[in-house]
This record gives sequence, C-alpha cells and structure tokens, in this order.
Amino acid sequence: MFVIGNFLRALATVLDYALIFYMWIVIARAVLSWVSPDPYNPIVRFIHNITEPVLYRVRRWVPFGFTGIDFSPIIVLFIIIFLRIFVVDTLTRLAARLL
Repeated sequence: MFVIGNFLRALATVLDYALIFYMWIVIARAVLSWVSPDPYNPIVRFIHNITEPVLYRVRRWVPFGFTGIDFSPIIVLFIIIFLRIFVVDTLTRLAARLL
C-alpha cells in the first residue's frame, strides 16, 4: 500500500505546483489587462493562450452587468484556491493514511 500512498502524495504535490503556477499566470493576465502590451510578444501570447479557455468559460456564466469590469480572473483564483484546499489536501491526507 505504500506505493499507492507515495503515488498519491506525488500526485498531490504535482497538482499543487501546477495550480500555483496557473494562479500566477492568471494574476499576470490580470495585470497585463491594465496596460497595453504588445500583442505579438511571445510571453503575452503565451499567457493569453493559456488563460483564455478557462476565463472564457467563466465569462459565459458571469455577465459583466453594468460595471464593465471583468470578474472572471477573480472567480478563477477562487476556484484554484478551492481546488488547492479541497483536492490537494484530500489527496495528501489519503496518502498519509496509506503510508
């Protein structure tokens, strides 16, 4: 059973790092929206291409309303925080019980 426990612990660690990395990319996307970056810059294109599919799905559910402010990055950050607390901690505790 220790093999499954180690696998779950490794999976939880990799998932945690991936969620942290994606959280910083979403924050960078929000900061870039405040300025007018060069759309042909490879870094700007990478950030846009990585975050747009997720932000687009959130925007379909949350209308802009009267303000015109895009709340989708904040909602995505809340979802990432929820996943880190719920999924990663659950996998970590499950792995600890199997070790």
